Amino acid sequence: MISPFSPLSASLDTRPAIHILHENSVWVEPLIAQLELRGLSYREWFIDDAEIDLSSVPPEGVFYNRMSASSHTRDHRFAWEATRGVMAWLESHGRRVVNNRKATALEVSKVEQMIALRDHGLSTPRTVAATGADAFRRAASRWDRPFIVKPNRGGKGTGVTLVRNASDVDRVATSFGDYTLDGTVVLQDYAKPADGRVLRLEFIGGRHYYTVSIDTGGGFDLCPSDACQVGSTFCPADGRAKFEVLANHEPADVDRCLAFLADSGMEVAAMEASPDAEGRLHFYDVNINTNYNAEAEARLGNERQGMRAIADFLGAELAKVPVNRQHLASS
Repeated sequence: MISPFSPLSASLDTRPAIHILHENSVWVEPLIAQLELRGLSYREWFIDDAEIDLSSVPPEGVFYNRMSASSHTRDHRFAWEATRGVMAWLESHGRRVVNNRKATALEVSKVEQMIALRDHGLSTPRTVAATGADAFRRAASRWDRPFIVKPNRGGKGTGVTLVRNASDVDRVATSFGDYTLDGTVVLQDYAKPADGRVLRLEFIGGRHYYTVSIDTGGGFDLCPSDACQVGSTFCPADGRAKFEVLANHEPADVDRCLAFLADSGMEVAAMEASPDAEGRLHFYDVNINTNYNAEAEARLGNERQGMRAIADFLGAELAKVPVNRQHLASS
């Protein structure tokens, strides 16, 4: 694939387009299918390593930051760091960026996420940040019940561990250098959902699109993408699907969630929460972007499709690119 930063790319079609920045083609395919159905012009920017001529001018259009925090698990260790530089370059030229540089920074820091969530009045589990294996051991020693430990920068549930005893603590501490990319972990009270299912609130274009109920019996990798699923998607205990779209669910905290996302620069995002017995939501994770489960959406009769909604949103944003800029870009 031609790098968007190479001299050759400058000779490509320069009409305004939807530019998709990503590092995993499989996750982008459903969106591209929707863009093509609408006849929308798009370009893929596959970002692994990158070279940017800072004196150059970015192409016109709308830039959708589809980079994943779990990119390092697919041998794209520095894709996220490269994306932050690209975001700065795009924003310095006034380009329309969806999931901007501020969102990019918040995505890879669970510590900053928890602080920002609380600043917006949203409930979060008790959380302690620890940098270094010794600090982790000290913090763990003060917990008198099972707790969750997760890398400050994770993605897709990578590394999330339920710690029950001293041997679990040792296992994390002895592999600390490989466990976390930035040397920091967060310890959290285990906010066990009352019915064994957590909620993922999906937001697209500054509005709550729908909520997904997810069974947690299979562990903490809750990626809903069809490409991530192995074996049955139904829970053997009660026959319910692992992923269920709750189309009419309207969380009581939705206004606070929207304020948090707007302040964070997150326009296409998912917020995960554990409901307690009273139905109160305790938020423990935020991700820009998400993957939508096709089976769960199909059970609604395709009434709501996340990728379709994103394509419509991006198309509407592309239409807002000023006419004079469109003319200059195509002349």
